[in-house]
Amino acid sequence: MTEAEMFWMPVWLSIKTSLLSSIITFILGTAAARWMSRRRFAGKTAVETLLMLPLVLPPTVVGFLLLVILGRNSWVGMAAEWLFARPVVFSWGAAVIAVIVVSFPLVYQSMRVGFESVDAELEDSARSAGAGEWQVFRWITLPLVRRAAVSAYILAFARGLGEFGATWMVAGNIPGVTQTLPTAIYVAVSNGDSRLAWAWTGMIVLFSWLLLAASGTGRGPSKRD
Repeated sequence: MTEAEMFWMPVWLSIKTSLLSSIITFILGTAAARWMSRRRFAGKTAVETLLMLPLVLPPTVVGFLLLVILGRNSWVGMAAEWLFARPVVFSWGAAVIAVIVVSFPLVYQSMRVGFESVDAELEDSARSAGAGEWQVFRWITLPLVRRAAVSAYILAFARGLGEFGATWMVAGNIPGVTQTLPTAIYVAVSNGDSRLAWAWTGMIVLFSWLLLAASGTGRGPSKRD
């Protein structure tokens, strides 16, 4: 393997992992936030606490729990191994799952706040005019939560890009398979290769700057605001 291949491998793997996981997380988080923002039921606080739990748990704890749930001795792990003809843990799929779990609360919280800021009377007016639920969501709700949606997706992508603890626990650090930028930096530092560690660190800083620039963070309030 050439030095260039060794450098770019974790970069592309991180991008691929973050891209897929952020799309899945955004869909799941948006659906959960939409449902929870429009429901009142006993135990809602407990459910929301459970959904937000990965945000406050140490990533290694999340990784350990995923390792137990997806391991070869669990029924989930055995079913997945039977379905895909290979174990889930220490695979790229495990890295994606780890990122989805740790980034889900960020999307859920952002989208829930966005949905709760929408005036329910606007949606009800559209329904009374004959619009279906999808039409109400597409033409009324979604435009009103657009800024929250953009922020939620960028947070999910950025969280996936920087995920270390849970990924290390459940997916390991296999070059070309599960070695992402954070784990590659850790190994480079452990091996005393500061030049390579700085190069990968620079890539993460660059990606983070681009994400912040895309989200408009740091801009002053517009005249509309």
